Amino acid sequence: MNNIKIKNLYDAEKTIAKDLFSEDVYPWELLSRIKEYIIELGKTLSLDEYEHPSEDVWISKTAKIYPSAYIGGPCIIDHEAEVRHCAFIRGSAIVGKKCVVGNSTELKNVILFDNVQVPHYNYVGDSILGYKSHMGAGSITSNVKSDKSLVKIKGSNEEFETNIKKVGAFLADNVEIGCNSVLCPGTIVGKDSIVYPLSRVRGIVPERSIYKDKNDIVQRNV
Repeated sequence: MNNIKIKNLYDAEKTIAKDLFSEDVYPWELLSRIKEYIIELGKTLSLDEYEHPSEDVWISKTAKIYPSAYIGGPCIIDHEAEVRHCAFIRGSAIVGKKCVVGNSTELKNVILFDNVQVPHYNYVGDSILGYKSHMGAGSITSNVKSDKSLVKIKGSNEEFETNIKKVGAFLADNVEIGCNSVLCPGTIVGKDSIVYPLSRVRGIVPERSIYKDKNDIVQRNV
């Protein structure tokens, strides 16, 4: 399905990790490469622009980091990002320009494109969030199936084997996730789509859609 290929989900110019998005076809193929990519990219960053406070951690001098936040490596926090009170960045995370990582939000093995907001009690693991995507308070990415089997990406007529145990969600550019929603393992939400609050989302949500529930997905006029 062309609509879930990287080139149709993300504008690679809107992330410091743009080179990572130049080769692979599907976004889940990037998950295993995030850690090493951060380490190699970090070595190229100017110490005039980035602090290097601990091993494999680079933080822009224009970023705002609250004292109570935990930042584990490897991690890059880009210009003008804000990491708020008690945020928990476990490692293998890229936080893009002007992103907000909020109160008690946890990140693990993720790429947040520029201007992403995960501002209130969010868990984002093994996931990629596109430019200007936003997760409402309490919404999370579930990244492991209950039976611990390998994650499959399920569309209406097709199924994709990831051959990976831990896969979260892939939000394209300008996606809005409503408060207290759960994105089940392997969820993909297309560009400019909205998910209603309190939703449980599984599979592929087409671009420019409004997801009310699994039986009520309507076109969004953008």
